[in-house]
Amino acid sequence: MKRAIITLMFVVAIAACDKKRESATPEALPVEVARPEMREVTLTREYPGYLDADATVAIVGRVNGTLQGSYYTAGQRVKKGDILFIIEPTQYQDAVKQAEAALQTAKANLEYAQNNYERMKIAIQRDAVSQIELLQSQTNVATGKAAVSNAEAQLNSAKTNLDYCYIRAPHNGLVGLSTLSSGSYVAGAVSPVTLATLYKDDIMYSYFDITDNEWLQRMKRGKVEQDDYITFNLGGDNYFRRKAKMDYLSPNVDLSTGTLRVRAELKNDDGFLKAGSYISVILPYKKVSDGILIKDASIGTDQLGKFIYVVDGNGVVEYRHIETGDVVDDSLRLVTKGVGANELYVTKALMKVRNGMKITPIVEK
Repeated sequence: MKRAIITLMFVVAIAACDKKRESATPEALPVEVARPEMREVTLTREYPGYLDADATVAIVGRVNGTLQGSYYTAGQRVKKGDILFIIEPTQYQDAVKQAEAALQTAKANLEYAQNNYERMKIAIQRDAVSQIELLQSQTNVATGKAAVSNAEAQLNSAKTNLDYCYIRAPHNGLVGLSTLSSGSYVAGAVSPVTLATLYKDDIMYSYFDITDNEWLQRMKRGKVEQDDYITFNLGGDNYFRRKAKMDYLSPNVDLSTGTLRVRAELKNDDGFLKAGSYISVILPYKKVSDGILIKDASIGTDQLGKFIYVVDGNGVVEYRHIETGDVVDDSLRLVTKGVGANELYVTKALMKVRNGMKITPIVEK
């Protein structure tokens, strides 16, 4: 009887221990996982560059006189033909009037010489004048024509100088600050004096350098059938993307840097872009038709390289090394080897999982 009681107590104790062990077994950790994204990917390279205006024009004074004033607001947009400055025009207006009067005098003298010559030709037939007088009359006509031509040139020059007094915008664009104040004397006839700078910015150019090896590799792969585009980083994480068209490649390699200068043209109809801005130029160089993409944040790095945690059908974690390529869309990484398109990989809690660990996969939507 005692043996039966002892045996029963032993069985109960073993059952209680089994229950304790069973209750002490930890539940599988819930972990977020995802399947790789598979799609066509255009690979790119990023190059530092800068912007320059289509034309940077020095607005100059080309005559002597007092600067009467500026007729624009610095930094504001102007249209082609708008008056920007006026240099005292009075003396040049007088010069035009004098040249007009000189031209009228020359024309009158020419008309007299021509009439006289016609009379001489009639008179020579009657022997009323000598041959020498006829030749003198003909010479007077030639001299009169030369005097008219000279007077016309003087008038054109006077009008040109008068026109220089009214300095107009040669293009649509932005004009900077004036270098001289109203009332300053401009000695532009001696040497042109810069009064301001106009930036023709409806079209902008981006300049950047690419190594000769990269360019040769790009040519070997063939042309990428996608518009090249430029990404503008204007501070922080703010990116402004504009399409551009490559329109120039330098004909020689710079021996000091081993690079080729490249230029891309882009429209700036809204005037948002500014000359001198530093930018990042993103240039496509290759297409991958079936690219496998995973979240870049899910990739770890150790002494052997890049790795991820893959989860099998039983929820068991596998530590796996992978080979990676470029970053795509700022957050995804192209995987060239090590993971299949239908496999699940751990996206978060990388520090909490380990190889061979049992988890509860939670597939991200």
